[in-house]
Amino acid sequence: MEMQMEFRRKLPIPQELKQQFPLSQEIRDIKEARDKEIEAIFTGKDQRFLLIIGPCSADREDAVLEYMTRLAKVQEKVKDKIFIIPRVYTNKPRTKGVGYKGMLHQPDPEKKEDMLAGIIAIREMHSRVVKETGFTCAEEMLYPENHRYLSDLLAYVAIGARSVEDQQHRMVASGIGIPAGMKNPTSGDISVMMNSITAAQSEQTFLYRGWEVHTTGNPMAHAILRGYVDNYGRSHPNYHYEDLIYVSEQYKKLGLQNPAVIVDCNHSNSGKQYMEQIRIAKDVLHSMHVSPDIAKIVKGLMIESYLVDGSQKIGDGVYGKSITDPCLGWEKSEKLIYDIADG
Repeated sequence: MEMQMEFRRKLPIPQELKQQFPLSQEIRDIKEARDKEIEAIFTGKDQRFLLIIGPCSADREDAVLEYMTRLAKVQEKVKDKIFIIPRVYTNKPRTKGVGYKGMLHQPDPEKKEDMLAGIIAIREMHSRVVKETGFTCAEEMLYPENHRYLSDLLAYVAIGARSVEDQQHRMVASGIGIPAGMKNPTSGDISVMMNSITAAQSEQTFLYRGWEVHTTGNPMAHAILRGYVDNYGRSHPNYHYEDLIYVSEQYKKLGLQNPAVIVDCNHSNSGKQYMEQIRIAKDVLHSMHVSPDIAKIVKGLMIESYLVDGSQKIGDGVYGKSITDPCLGWEKSEKLIYDIADG
């Protein structure tokens, strides 16, 4: 059988793209300052609560920037208690491999895939967010080999539930210099997540983009609890008191650095019922009040939020409404942030 792979064009390597689209000194300074603050939260020197919040997918620059501009005003009001890292997720995993895969693939969701235009679009959007709002953002590391296109802009990466068992994801996470949240796999197996944290916190030598590379380990690799799916496709939560205590005990048993949990309030924890995120966030805060161990280990929450409640099909054209998973709309999100600050 003849090879069915068509090599379309050679894309610029990250170093070339960074030279073509350089960052201003202002942006570099913002990133450096925020990286230090985030590190202080993960190492326990700063007691502020992390909130990783924003659209399920950053599908269009104008709506994303409007959302981030509103979010920056809220951050200013809660800055003593909450440190916000916005979600600007530009590549989306598709369980069946079909459908919208994010701005990286399709800068315009209604047009064909164009990955060169996509790489440029995501770099430009992340740069604009930093410049216009002062936020450095979170991304999902769906493709480890693409990380360096944005590595000088990002504050945080998440390794998804389908990627967390993959060797390359774990090894690249061990060398990125910012927090890497390792999600529990879709099966819910906590030992898999803990193994991935161990791998990411350890020194590694591996092949990356044609280079033999060595990493010193990432002491800020940590757990993200996102719920799980059973053999019959039913969603189950893992944010409850008992779940958080169990993960805390696993951290102690393994002797890992900087024990930390981020609770993902959507996905299988909510069964993708986006309104449930409000209740789940408050439930986690309650567990933190009850248990000093939980209060110590839970560093923050992950929430899917956009300008308009819910989700829509591509082509429906509602500005600021998710074209992937349903999100909490702006008014509810803003109220929730103030409630978390008060709680």
